[in-house]
Amino acid sequence: MMTDPIADMLTRIRNGVRIKAEKVDIPASRMKVEIAKILKEEGFIKSYKIIKDKKQGILRVALKYAVDNEPLITGLKRVSKPGRRVYVGKENIPSVIGGVGVAVLTTPKGILTDKSCRREGVGGEVLCYIW
Repeated sequence: MMTDPIADMLTRIRNGVRIKAEKVDIPASRMKVEIAKILKEEGFIKSYKIIKDKKQGILRVALKYAVDNEPLITGLKRVSKPGRRVYVGKENIPSVIGGVGVAVLTTPKGILTDKSCRREGVGGEVLCYIW
């Protein structure tokens, strides 16, 4: 049993970027799919798809690189952990590297980016930073 599946997802992506892998496979869950959707919308990954298997399914993430083969994801940081949850109100939503990066939050309106949270006027639990 894994205690922090979101940290596992971020580590798999970080390791894949480090070895310049074309794609990484992650055990699927609804929350991981929503995070992958945000990564796709923000332009950090090429695509993602869910592969059905006899268990929970596999989330296959296709990593994206710049023209000079440099990864578009330069950093991933897990903020809220199972032992220490980090919550912010709508007034205190963090910005990552002056707005270059993205903070991913889970809110009553679903999993959103920091920009979407400011627009919607909601706060929530800060899952991770991506830049």
